[in-house]
Amino acid sequence: MGIRLPPSPAAARAWLAAQAAPQAERLALWAPVAMGCGAAVYFALPREPVALVAWGVLIAAGLLLALRSRFVLPPLARVVLVLAACALLGFALAKLRTEAVRAPVAPDGRGVQVVQAYVLDVASPGQGGPRLLLAPISVSGLAPADTPIRARITLRPDTPIPTPGQAIRLKGMLNPPPPPASPGAYDFARDAFFEGVGGVGFALTAPEVLADPGGAPWPLRLQMQVNAWRWALALRIVQVLGPEEGGLAAAMVSGHETFIPKAQVDALRAAGLAHIISISGLHMAIVGGFAFAAARLFVAAWPWLALRVSGKKVAALFGLAAVLGYLALSGAPSPAERAAITAICAFAAILFDRQAISLRTLAIAAIAILALRPEAVTEPGFQMSFAATTALVALAELWPRPIREINTPWPIRFVQGTGQWLLASLAASFVAGLATGPFAMQHFNRVSTFGLVANLVVAPISSFLMMPALAVGAVLAPLGLGEAPLAAAGFGIELMNRVAATAASLPGAQLVVASAPAWTLPAAFLGLLWLCLWRGPLRWLGLPLALSVTLAPRPPAPDVWISADGATLAVRAQTGAILLRPDVKRFGAEIWARRRGLSVGETPEIDLARRDGGYDCDRWSCLPRPGAPPVAAVWTRRASTIDKKLPAFCASAEVIVIRGEVPADACPGRLVLGEADFRKGGSAELYPTPSGWRVVWAQPLRGDRPWTHGVSDSDG
Repeated sequence: MGIRLPPSPAAARAWLAAQAAPQAERLALWAPVAMGCGAAVYFALPREPVALVAWGVLIAAGLLLALRSRFVLPPLARVVLVLAACALLGFALAKLRTEAVRAPVAPDGRGVQVVQAYVLDVASPGQGGPRLLLAPISVSGLAPADTPIRARITLRPDTPIPTPGQAIRLKGMLNPPPPPASPGAYDFARDAFFEGVGGVGFALTAPEVLADPGGAPWPLRLQMQVNAWRWALALRIVQVLGPEEGGLAAAMVSGHETFIPKAQVDALRAAGLAHIISISGLHMAIVGGFAFAAARLFVAAWPWLALRVSGKKVAALFGLAAVLGYLALSGAPSPAERAAITAICAFAAILFDRQAISLRTLAIAAIAILALRPEAVTEPGFQMSFAATTALVALAELWPRPIREINTPWPIRFVQGTGQWLLASLAASFVAGLATGPFAMQHFNRVSTFGLVANLVVAPISSFLMMPALAVGAVLAPLGLGEAPLAAAGFGIELMNRVAATAASLPGAQLVVASAPAWTLPAAFLGLLWLCLWRGPLRWLGLPLALSVTLAPRPPAPDVWISADGATLAVRAQTGAILLRPDVKRFGAEIWARRRGLSVGETPEIDLARRDGGYDCDRWSCLPRPGAPPVAAVWTRRASTIDKKLPAFCASAEVIVIRGEVPADACPGRLVLGEADFRKGGSAELYPTPSGWRVVWAQPLRGDRPWTHGVSDSDG
């Protein structure tokens, strides 16, 4: 419906008043939006405010609320005061959360260290191999007060993985969490800070299992016991179903992604089905909904019980228990925790005779999440899940309710119901895809062309076969009775893998999209919320903002990218990127290339062939050939090797990258970047200008925050 402008100023005021009137009862829906904006302002600050600021902001929020309640104010002023108080509250809670989670961070450049630790959990594998989440007992060279409370270590491929709860010792390299892969890219170190992970690195030796030294606090021991049970369940599932189906089943049940083949992950990602892997809202909704439906059916089938209790409330209690159990079973990662809070709010609404699925319930869930974890506003998972959920609930509000006909033959009812279900599924998938599209483009730079179709096909398989069968199998597995339901789940996973493989094999199945300017994502989020929360024709004012990520012009791509430690770099070649060391820091290079809309080879071998066409490279250096971008690099820190290669570099290149120390007066008139530059600035992007090369560094864009100290790029 279009917006019809009124003919006169008086009529305009009356029309605006009429449009604003229905919004009064929806004021509460904007409270979490204001809280999120306040938290986002805190995380966008260039410098960390002192702790006293949080208490001052809290007092200011209280004064605004007192002002609203004490004085008779116009309605608009009261709304502004409430939302301003919520924004201040979000800012203050974010600062208090930062102070609460502060923990030691491993210093950079300490070399080989001996780490003795408890295995807290088996983390998701990186490109370098399987990874462990450790609770360090001691790290050589670090005092107890300087030892990180959590560390993430990448093991060598084919290394036996120890069981959570075991005490181990290994030799390895431990560094601070990695900074952004490129200037303005996603900051993984910020996530590590709020997860308590103060060190990342890789093991040089296989873990040696030790006798339990004792002294671990009981919360840590309880967490390790739960994780050991989760790990044993994951091993059991893989043993029953095999790695192809069992790896994905284990990930959906226990959160362990260790056993999923890389080719399967790539196919799911290309088909737009990668969200199946991470335990999130879909999984919680299916498990909680399955438990709710089963319990309600049981109560209804027992007349004696149905006459004495509320079947709906009993079912809500069972659904609540199922969600909490699944949260513990999954290891409580952030996406599962957010989804569980949302599900808990929905079941609590049923217990208190409120509507379970509504924008008001969703607002309560968002407030709870932001109060507990304000850093969620920076996480793609939170942004995408609440954008999709808000859009779907808003769609449910507008969806027409069909009139139930009396005495209609069941074949006709079946056909009508099937048609309505298909139409609703298509609309829901389409709306959810539109809502999450801007975030997928901005954060992951991928668009799955056939994602809508693939999700429509997989939705009934996951909702009615995979997840219910996995839930039953997980419950019965400790009793030795889980093989039959797990086999049914394996059949569903096989069907899903076929859908993913088919969609991924189609031409143009996955497109690479460059990131839009940074301002577009907040604008798109606010525009989407305006579309969903506002009632009346003025809601369409949010449409241009909602499309800002899609429509905004992309900034020009840089000609050169350099990793945060100077260990590798890439150069732009038309719509692709040439990696000068394709087997080193490849994860960071791929993130940079996708973010700038550039393509890289599917394998390091392809990238090596592309590189050798323009560069003369050996183990330690690369020199440009005629016609190639004028960039040269030397990867060693040996001063003798650098001095030997530098004259040829100065003669043939405009940009010289040296991983080690730059000799004095090296290459006059050339841009020479060395170890000191990368330690200060992190990763870099280079742009050619008429007056020379312009360098954009990552570290200044991050600001001076608790999670920005220390530059490392070692987390494989």
